[in-house]
Amino acid sequence: MNVACRHFGTCGGCSLQHLAPDPYVESKRRLILDALGRHGLASPSGLEVVSVPPHSRRRATLNLRNGGGHACIGFYASRSHELIDVHECHVLRPGLFRLAQGLRELLGPVLGSGNSANLYMLEADNGFDLAIEATLSRGAELSGRVASAVAKLGLLRVTADSDLLYQSGAPEVSFGKARVVLPPNAFLQPTREGEALLQARVAEAMGKAKRIADLFSGCGTFSLPLAERARIHAVDTERPMLEALARATRSTPGLKPVTTESRDLFKRPLAPAELNRFDAVVLDPPRAGALAQVKQLSRSTISRIAYVSCDAASFARDMRILIDGGFRLDGIVGVDQFLWSAHIELAAAFSR
Repeated sequence: MNVACRHFGTCGGCSLQHLAPDPYVESKRRLILDALGRHGLASPSGLEVVSVPPHSRRRATLNLRNGGGHACIGFYASRSHELIDVHECHVLRPGLFRLAQGLRELLGPVLGSGNSANLYMLEADNGFDLAIEATLSRGAELSGRVASAVAKLGLLRVTADSDLLYQSGAPEVSFGKARVVLPPNAFLQPTREGEALLQARVAEAMGKAKRIADLFSGCGTFSLPLAERARIHAVDTERPMLEALARATRSTPGLKPVTTESRDLFKRPLAPAELNRFDAVVLDPPRAGALAQVKQLSRSTISRIAYVSCDAASFARDMRILIDGGFRLDGIVGVDQFLWSAHIELAAAFSR
């Protein structure tokens, strides 16, 4: 696993790159076990950690800065605002890395000296999507630069602070047999490999459930594959992603009915009376976890839960509530999609 990168030790993106394979995997496993232990939860036997390959990350937010005649693009140094100008990366997919290098030349000159921009880059199945967050001139220089570079860089769409600057096509991804047209700033699992593993674990956890609530559903990472065999109610706070999911449902023959609901599950979680209409629930919350929702789940009659988490600490807190509410842990796997970082994703199955 240990791969030497010229930026290791300065770039804050990778802190564990020096470890040999076995100690590296054990460090990821400890992130989960230690989090469970802090909540008095027993360590699951045979906890597996699966790492994605190097060069597999398909989305990233990089910072671009004009240092006064010299543009830098990359990640910040650990615990610092120092920007590391990245000329090598063992995490990003090769095409995404080449895009970043091209954006240094494309956008650096239109940033005023000392200014910076956040660049959200995403590699869809059919090309690249770029969302720029910065104070940039919307004049002819920027438009001309974008228009002259999109073909070379493979850009399908460019937005700046939600304004559409360029679009030659719609970025698309496949979830099961459905094709989803992504809205700008769409959330995707970091890697295709990790996504496939999570989808398989979620499907296994759902068993033969025929009515499933997918909470924090996004664009349908889990909803759409599951809709090939079950009725789905997808809930998320982001309307553009729900609309993308609904369009994909309408254009994909053979799916079971899928309904959507825009709702802030932190402030207004589904109550037991609403949950009890379903056979099973999928949870894929952001880093903060799903505290309000798992409290309601523990009081419901739901018998199956698949919980996908990107933070071991919030997952362990929520797991404690589910266990106290009568659920048992049927299985858990660590999914290392954030290579060489001190983060771990996981997928867990609960039943009662």
